[in-house]
Amino acid sequence: MGDKKIDLNIAVKYLTRVEGHGNIKIDVKSGQLKECNLEIVEAPRFFESFLRGRHYTEAPFITSRICGICGIGHTLASIRAVEDALNIKITEQTRILRQVLNNAEHLQSHCLHIYFLVAPDLYKASNVFTMAAKNKELALIGLRLKKLANDMGDVFGGRTIHPITPVVGGFTDVPTRQELKEILERLKKAGDDIQKTAEIFKKEVKFPDYERHTEYISLKNNFRYAFNEGDIYSSDTKMTSYKNYRDMTNENVVPHSTAKHASHARNSFMVGALARFNNNYEQLEPSAKKLAKELGLRAVCHRPYMITVAQLVEVEHCRAESIRIIEKFLKQLPKYEKPVSPKPNTAGEGVGAVEVPRGILYHNYHIDKEGMIKDVNCIIPTGQNMANIEQDMREFLPAMFGKSQEEITLLMEMLVRAYDPCISCSAHFLEVDFV
Repeated sequence: MGDKKIDLNIAVKYLTRVEGHGNIKIDVKSGQLKECNLEIVEAPRFFESFLRGRHYTEAPFITSRICGICGIGHTLASIRAVEDALNIKITEQTRILRQVLNNAEHLQSHCLHIYFLVAPDLYKASNVFTMAAKNKELALIGLRLKKLANDMGDVFGGRTIHPITPVVGGFTDVPTRQELKEILERLKKAGDDIQKTAEIFKKEVKFPDYERHTEYISLKNNFRYAFNEGDIYSSDTKMTSYKNYRDMTNENVVPHSTAKHASHARNSFMVGALARFNNNYEQLEPSAKKLAKELGLRAVCHRPYMITVAQLVEVEHCRAESIRIIEKFLKQLPKYEKPVSPKPNTAGEGVGAVEVPRGILYHNYHIDKEGMIKDVNCIIPTGQNMANIEQDMREFLPAMFGKSQEEITLLMEMLVRAYDPCISCSAHFLEVDFV
């Protein structure tokens, strides 16, 4: 590290404004880095064990409880894993309804992160309430957009958290004309709020300009910006089948974390909004591309603090795409379709790969002829990002020397928060000895 005069000892216990419990531990002695870790101290919750011995119809409703933020994503990944295992072919209407439902989740989660978790840092505030004293308008925009996204979840998923209408093979209910008209009107008005956010960001916000090249992994397909469907794309190694997810993640246990780390072509990789933006930029809605240009976000971007900007671009993409889909639905209303069932005595192994706000979520089930789940594997996006977060922390740290310990601590906290980690979901390993 060079400067022998530098000594740092940073210990952030229970990092704030992230989901779950994580600590930052940094130790520099005489300019030498001894330790720079993101310690995950959550206990595992054993959802994979909960599913073994259950009927496949129960899986989506159980796994939606893995996360109160990504309940829709877990539901869709679970459903897709079952359908893949039992060779169930869904209708085009079901596919499109799931597309809008997933958009709703990205809207609500990204807005939570942008306006309530990241924005306070940008105004040097400790929380959204003190931030609102400095920029009330930004806080109100966040509330409006979050409410819109939650109501979209109600309309397309049956309720805001832990959806009930999407099931294996289809949906148990579809939106009414009046529900669609009301959501459409609000989505159109939301464009003004997104544009105002962009103007505030351009005028008042400067993200740290730290840059590090890494591998970016996301879903990708030839037809649309890939949230719900596609194969796995790496910026380093290009395309592979979603069924090869284990080759792409290569999970391993580290001694300082109950969350596993993952690697592929390099020591770490990034998933999430910036990875999707980098890999799928050409398939963004035109208004989202325009917003990215306005905010100075170009593909390929290697600045992890710009994840927040990529999230805002995806908010606009989800808004514009949902408007287009709902306008088509109003011309020809979705009709109730009986969910497609598997053929009797069908067994198999299936993988569901879905983009949730923080990156690719994988569910992998083995199902027997009686429809019982025999084995399960779930790989969470935050776990895939953990090694990359630490790599960013370790590389950026020397550039901060000369700043106060308080400034370094804040920048490190902001770096972790930029990834929007969902820590509780990522915890898989139990026996950890923290020294």
